[in-house]
Amino acid sequence: MTGEPEIRTVESPEDMAAIVTVFQQVWGTTVPIVNVELLRAMAHSGGYVAAVYDTDRLIGASFGFLARHHGEPALHSHVTGILPGLQHTGVGRSIKLHQRDWAAARDIAWITWTFDPIVRRNAWFNIEVLGAHVSAYVVNFYGEMSDSINAHDESDRLVVAWPTDPDVPRPTPAEGSTTVHVDTPVDIVFLRRTDPSEALEWRRRVRKELGERIDAGAAVTGFTRAGQYVLEVEA
Repeated sequence: MTGEPEIRTVESPEDMAAIVTVFQQVWGTTVPIVNVELLRAMAHSGGYVAAVYDTDRLIGASFGFLARHHGEPALHSHVTGILPGLQHTGVGRSIKLHQRDWAAARDIAWITWTFDPIVRRNAWFNIEVLGAHVSAYVVNFYGEMSDSINAHDESDRLVVAWPTDPDVPRPTPAEGSTTVHVDTPVDIVFLRRTDPSEALEWRRRVRKELGERIDAGAAVTGFTRAGQYVLEVEA
């Protein structure tokens, strides 16, 4: 990149057509992740559609729609993508901060989104860098997916909620709870391509060890550098 990225909300069909193309490049698919008509409708009805530029070059984008979280107004950030080679440059964090500022200015209390629980880098970013709260584990959330990143796997997702007020703390674990660690694979995207059966074993293992505990009331309180979820489980 040549400097700090410029992030701005967009409304024109031309800008949104460029976003559609960037998402196809990010996910390695010929099938559009979203179309211009839906992005236009989303922006017109009060949703969030933003583009990320390096000078005049579009390098990423994000869109979300209005929602509710625990009865409060929320922005559900449905898709955020950055071109390959730029994922570790701070652009992702800049987009989330832009989302938070946008939502806070509209009195929206929460930003919610989903991510694959066995993608380590996303878990670290969402839980430790941003401080998002894990709200739920959902089995096979999207059903079968065909893009090059998610193909040949089941689409389990963690739902997270990020307060637009940075002073809102994470939920407090129950007194007397026990700390449990749940491992994740080093690189599930690579594993899906090289050993799909082992990738599926990881999916089922984390679903049981993480998902079933969350369903039973365990709270995720962190994610370690070694790639482990930290849970507080009621005794």
